[in-house]
Amino acid sequence: MGGVRLAAVTSRLADSAYLRACRGEPGDRVPVWFQRQAGRSLPEYRAIRGTGSILDAIAQPDLATEITLQPVRRYGVDAAILYSDIVVPVHAIGFGVDIKPGVGPVVEQPFRSGADLERLRPLDPEADTPYVLQTVRNLVGELDVPLIGFAGAPFTVASYLIEGGPSRNYTVTKALMHGDPQLFGRLLDRLADLAIASVRSQVEAGASALQLFDSWAGALSREDYRRFVQPHTRKVVDAVADLGVPRAHFGVTTGELLAAIAETGVDVVGVDWRVPIDEARRRIPRPVTLQGNLDPGVLMAPIDVVESQVRAILDRNAGHPAFVFNLGHGVLPETDPDVLHRVVEVVHDEGRADGPADPRGSS
Repeated sequence: MGGVRLAAVTSRLADSAYLRACRGEPGDRVPVWFQRQAGRSLPEYRAIRGTGSILDAIAQPDLATEITLQPVRRYGVDAAILYSDIVVPVHAIGFGVDIKPGVGPVVEQPFRSGADLERLRPLDPEADTPYVLQTVRNLVGELDVPLIGFAGAPFTVASYLIEGGPSRNYTVTKALMHGDPQLFGRLLDRLADLAIASVRSQVEAGASALQLFDSWAGALSREDYRRFVQPHTRKVVDAVADLGVPRAHFGVTTGELLAAIAETGVDVVGVDWRVPIDEARRRIPRPVTLQGNLDPGVLMAPIDVVESQVRAILDRNAGHPAFVFNLGHGVLPETDPDVLHRVVEVVHDEGRADGPADPRGSS
């Protein structure tokens, strides 16, 4: 059934602006969506979200479906991203992860030794996260734009498990990475398997694309990224290649890692606001689609400034078809939804995607 559903969805949406851009094909407009487009910036989200952990909302398919749909209705974006979280798999298998409002993921007993590997059993999506799959199936029946499924990349999830919560410097993570690289590698390998099971199940339920969030990979040097992290990210990317959907990657402060990220074989590389789009394209030696990269903080400026910044990014892209407009990170809670709506209008009205098709190189 999953294969039939996936084939039907892929056929119906294959010519969408977002999927064309992911393949590097010219289209009638530059596609746009926003990371964290479903969330606290929307009054309709605050009206139905309720109290408690975000994990409680994610576990309610009808609620998660509605939250995913809200920004698509309001903004007219070219893709929806599943309302979920990168720690859902490790939470579902009982590692002891919660999401504390105003803080983020917290771990009751952080990862400290080889014995903790036993707490990372394999994920059975149908048994462990059926609510995620039901949300995907609900959305596939209602959306007329592609749905992006996602997972946390191994390093970023590992950093939460090791640190016990968000971190500024990732000192405990780096101490384990350098002090016991074998154990660190075994941890990332287990987390890669969780990510594979999770994203495969989402795509088989009908998601049209997937994104790996390695939000904190920018804390690493290029050499450390290639040595300790890249093989495990590539494992995830390779393991879902047969599904035939675009595979995107996102991280923050990864300007020095862009080429190394592309080496994992992903089709789309997210770029934060610190590196201009044209410079990012020069740094990556193989053809990929770039995604980004408006500074989320700029959205608080006067609307004429916001429009100018959007146009500057479009100008730097210069009509390259392998481009998806996005923010350089997630939508901030204090963002005015009307400003995001105007960003979509400018991108759709003025963005060009009329360059020659971007030949996709082998990974």
